[in-house]
Amino acid sequence: MNPFKRRICTLLALCVVLALQACSSVPNADARDPWESMNRRIYAFNDVLDNVAIKPAAKVYADALPSPVRKGIHNFLGNLGDVWSMVNSALQLKGQATVETLMRIQVNTFIGLGGVLDVATEMRLDKRKEDFGQTLGYWGVKPGPYVVLPVFGPSTLRDTLAIPLDIKGDLVQQFNEASTRSALSVTRVMDVRSGLLQTLDVIKAAALDPYTFVRDGYLQKRESDVYDGNPPSIFDYSESEAP
Repeated sequence: MNPFKRRICTLLALCVVLALQACSSVPNADARDPWESMNRRIYAFNDVLDNVAIKPAAKVYADALPSPVRKGIHNFLGNLGDVWSMVNSALQLKGQATVETLMRIQVNTFIGLGGVLDVATEMRLDKRKEDFGQTLGYWGVKPGPYVVLPVFGPSTLRDTLAIPLDIKGDLVQQFNEASTRSALSVTRVMDVRSGLLQTLDVIKAAALDPYTFVRDGYLQKRESDVYDGNPPSIFDYSESEAP
């Protein structure tokens, strides 16, 4: 295991241990968020980190690169991500999604200049984002308690435990040169954050409690992701407690 992956696994293990220690710290907590006290502290840390480092860097990234260049980078990184999505579609026995994602990768790689151009979307081959957390959910693994991870942000216990495998399946981490992996990883963060510059500012300004807003939005989205946009009408989080 390379040093980067070792640090990630250590961080995730530490978060789980801290969460288990803090599980009873907030009386009458939301059933989905029994570790709210710890989560709020980590959320505050992430917010400071974002304001001090990530957001300013994302602004520089957005200002320095023309929109077509940023779009090409976004498409290229998305094409790499489609490979792991295809694997997870296959693990979920979604035959049509697996085949269409494979076609997306082939079209964008060979016709779209290595993925810089998203030709597949113009051909109505829709993008489907799948990860191992969704695969676990598809096979009946409950989400477990809500967790806020340092740097990574919102998650659930299920999704947190899936992160090491998601990292291993990420093509960015398969490049031999450490400098290339680091450059692509940082670029991906800038790509994602630069696309949320206005959105996050609006949320922070409008929401009475940004933490609760982000938590509820994340849990709703992940439930929708697992059920491909058609979640059951009633989802019993009381059955999603940590073992």
